[in-house]
Amino acid sequence: MTDTEQLTIDLQDFLKLRGLVETGGEAKFRVQGGEVRVNGEIETRRRKKLRRGDVVEYAGQRVKVDW
Repeated sequence: MTDTEQLTIDLQDFLKLRGLVETGGEAKFRVQGGEVRVNGEIETRRRKKLRRGDVVEYAGQRVKVDW
């Protein structure tokens, strides 16, 4: 695993980890359906790499990426 991979998390995994969706299938559906924003922009790539400080918005919730 590279340093960059250790400092990122896939959008779909972040949504599941934070409990914003219940399953990976739901994450895929929501992201590809244009329901998720990253840093204010609609994001349709479920494997989008998130870094600390990014802000994810879904279903009226705003969550800052941090670990």
